[in-house]
Amino acid sequence: FDAIELGFPDLLSFANSRSDKEVANYDYDELCEAGEEIRKLCAKLGLKVLVLQPFANWEGWADGSEGRKDAGRRAEGWVRIMKAVGTDMLQVGSSDSPASKINTSHSHVVANLRNLADLLAPHSYRLAYENWCWSTHAPTWKSVWKIVKAVDRPNVGLCLDTFQTAGSEWADPTTASGLIEDHPGGTEGLERDFRNSLQELAREVPKEKIYFLQISDAYKLERPLSKGADDSGLRSRGRWSHDYRPMPFDGGYLPVVDVARAVLKTGFRGWFSMEIFDGGRDGRGKEYDLGEFAKKAMESHKRLLEECAED
Repeated sequence: FDAIELGFPDLLSFANSRSDKEVANYDYDELCEAGEEIRKLCAKLGLKVLVLQPFANWEGWADGSEGRKDAGRRAEGWVRIMKAVGTDMLQVGSSDSPASKINTSHSHVVANLRNLADLLAPHSYRLAYENWCWSTHAPTWKSVWKIVKAVDRPNVGLCLDTFQTAGSEWADPTTASGLIEDHPGGTEGLERDFRNSLQELAREVPKEKIYFLQISDAYKLERPLSKGADDSGLRSRGRWSHDYRPMPFDGGYLPVVDVARAVLKTGFRGWFSMEIFDGGRDGRGKEYDLGEFAKKAMESHKRLLEECAED
């Protein structure tokens, strides 16, 4: 491996592990000090920090609202962290804030993302926009690509993801089959439309607008998740994403190879990133030896590339 994705929760945890006081989410002085230490640790191991993630719930807030003020404060703080850790890329997930709280109109979302892109540009930083399959307004690759095209900034591109792509258009954690069951064309129509969607991705998205590809599979659940949001407001696909995502070829059922192959057909030859949230089939968590985990992840990555090449 040549790089890591730095998750904000991990940065916060590391900052707290080295401090004699509790480090809060907005304590950017402490977070930047911890970030500088992470940068040094990575350098010793020959690694770079590819991206800082996940920057969530940026778009949609009304101008002057508390949500917009909070998002702006976070953006300024995360730019500081990016400098501390030495990365030039911010991964932004399509907002899952409730539709009752944000403006999900295309023009408003585009304007918000332009503002963030322009905040990053003076630092030569990039914005990688990802569809979260439980997003309020942009759950599919096509919906975020439409937004990125309209934003029309040279420092804005896509973070594509095998889980998010298949999880939004093909799979459903709330059904017994694990598939979207209310497609008007039935399973045959579902498969046809998903195949056509991947062909469109391969045909329409320029390779230079794909900043990186995240890789993971998902478990088909023995006990499907309940529909709707839980007590915290997290929707079913969000809960699925957080706890039930193994690496490819390790018990999942998503068409990971098909998605990766479509991305490669664009001409993309950039970063592949294993983004694994594997709490086991029951989602309750697992113990890991990280050295063995990394070896297994590399084996999975190599097999994925081999199977993509077989087409």
